[in-house]
This record gives sequence, C-alpha cells and structure tokens, in this order.
Amino acid sequence: MDAALTPLAEIPSPTQGVWDLGPLPLRAYALCIVLGIVAACFIADRRLRQRGAPPWVILDIAVWAVPAGIIGARIYHVITSPEAYFGDNGDLVKAFKIWEGGLGIWGGIAGGAVGAYIACRRLGLPFAMAADTLAVGLPVAQALGRWGNWFNNELYGKETSLPWGLKVYQWDASAGHAQTVNGEPMALDGLYHPTFLYEFLWCLGVAAAVWYADKRWSLGRGRAFALYVALYCVGRFWIEALRIDDAQHFLGMRLNNWTSIIVFAAALAYFLRVRGPQERVTYDENGRISVVTGDEAPAVPATGADPDAAADAASDEPAGEVSVEKPVEKPVEQPDADADAGDGEPQSDDASSSSGSTSAKG
Repeated sequence: MDAALTPLAEIPSPTQGVWDLGPLPLRAYALCIVLGIVAACFIADRRLRQRGAPPWVILDIAVWAVPAGIIGARIYHVITSPEAYFGDNGDLVKAFKIWEGGLGIWGGIAGGAVGAYIACRRLGLPFAMAADTLAVGLPVAQALGRWGNWFNNELYGKETSLPWGLKVYQWDASAGHAQTVNGEPMALDGLYHPTFLYEFLWCLGVAAAVWYADKRWSLGRGRAFALYVALYCVGRFWIEALRIDDAQHFLGMRLNNWTSIIVFAAALAYFLRVRGPQERVTYDENGRISVVTGDEAPAVPATGADPDAAADAASDEPAGEVSVEKPVEKPVEQPDADADAGDGEPQSDDASSSSGSTSAKG
C-alpha cells in the first residue's frame, strides 16, 4: 500500500470461525444467527404482550417463520450467486452448506413472512399486527447476524485508508479458518471497508427509529413493518455499493441495489397509502384470540369470547332477579299483568319478569 494511504489504525478479523467440541463443530456464524433470532423473539414478545397477545405466542410464530426464513434466504442467495453452484467450477452440494455462509436478507424476509402468515392464520392473530411487532426485533436480529460475516471474513467492502479499515484473511470456508503458510494466517493486502459493521450500526438505528415512530404515532395495519423495510433499504443501498464480493449485475449495478430500490418504493407506497388504527387483541382462558382496534376498550375475553361463560352469566341473571322480587309479589299480580304479557315487548325483559313471578308463586 502507498505510504500516503497507510492507515492509522485497523479493525482485526478472527482467524478462526469454528471450534470443535468433540464431534460437534461450534460455528460462530450459526451462533450469531441464533443470537439474533433469540433477540428478535424477546423484543417481539414484549411488543405483542403490550397489544394484548398471550405470553410467548411469538414462539408459535417463530416455529414457522424461522425455518421458512432460512430456506428463503438460502434460495435467494443461490439464485443470485449461481456461479458458485451451477458454474463450470461450481458445486451444487454447497448450496446446502448453509454454515459456510450465504443467506440473502430479501429471501429471508419473504420466506419468513410466508411462515409468519401461516402461523398467524392458525393462531387467529392479525398478520399485520404481528408484522408490526416484529419490526423492531428484526433489524436487531440482522445487526447481530452481521457479526457472522466478520467471523467468516466475508462481505467486506472496497479498500480504504480510514482508521477503521478492516484486516481480512484469506479464508478456507469449508474448514472455517484462515489459510496458513508455515503456521501463520495469510492476510490480504491492504485494509477494507467493514461493511458488516456499517450494517450493524445502521440496523440498530433502524430499530430505534421504528420503535420511536411506533410509540409516537401508534402505527398500525403493517405500517411499522413497512417503515422498517424502507429504512433498511436506504442503508442497504449505499452499503451494497461498497462491497466487492462477487454478485450479479444488471445495467451496471449490483442486483441487490436494484432489489433495494424496488422494495423501498413498494414499502414507501404502502406506508403512505395505508391507514388504520393500531390493532390489539384479547384472549380467553383457553387461549382463543379476539381482535379489537386500538381505540376500543379491551373486552373481558372470558365472557366476551367464551360462549359457555356467556351462557353461565345469562343463566345467573334471572336467579338474581328472583331473589330480589320474591318479597314483593303484589306488583307482579296486578290486573294489567296479563295485558303486559300479551304485548310484543322485548322478550328478554318479559321473560325475566315471568320467570321471577312464577318462581315466587311456586
């Protein structure tokens, strides 16, 4: 590197990303993904409870959303980086080696959305509400997951002389550590933009912005999720422009940049056009979920959603009237009682009076 470009400092990279615990390899990339999932579930659970959902219903959603998201992310990566799997020197088997890295966030969001939609339909939970509650936890999960790229010495940016330039090693993805010569790890010449760090910080900023906007304006109908997607696309566009890893290009620009533009436009249009109150839910003792709008007072789900409880409450009401009316029988026996019984008045009030007088006479 030219002396004028010599950096004042640097960010080191790990030389190992896998540790063998007996026959079980412990991969840093996978740990970062798992840590992100746990964080997203924890944050989403708190937000769901604030809107009336049962505790830890997020786990019922995650059972569907997480596998679907991982599958979608891998499919997107394989489709947009076909040379490594379908090229002349490609290996199709590597498409299934997720632990070596390669998950496309766009496919992850799409696949996760499909899984979450299925789970919400099964639970009776509004999908838009679930998406809004996930809109803070998902960027946090992405931020934590990006440290997996740091452990794998991958997806770095252009060469730089900035004091936070990243030192990168030549990496053996199958072995999970840096390539060595005479026992020493082989580093690439120069330092590079730590795009993993840029995206980590950007995603945390997105999470904070969505949290504030949702708290300030009570975003509903999926608008918080749309805001998250739009803000992420802005950051991903300029970060993607710094990266130098192999990628498909279209009209002189990386495919992920075009994806960012299209998804940003769609998310912004949704955010600006869709209106509606923030949805909330209640649930009964059996876990059955009922939906209320943000402007409604929460109903008591045990009597409002449970037919048996409602029937019990109705059956108790006449008994209460009998005990009150029993000492006073003469007003019920007035001559005009027969005429009142024949009128077409509301059935519930007459039935209660008739029931009370009959019990008293008996």
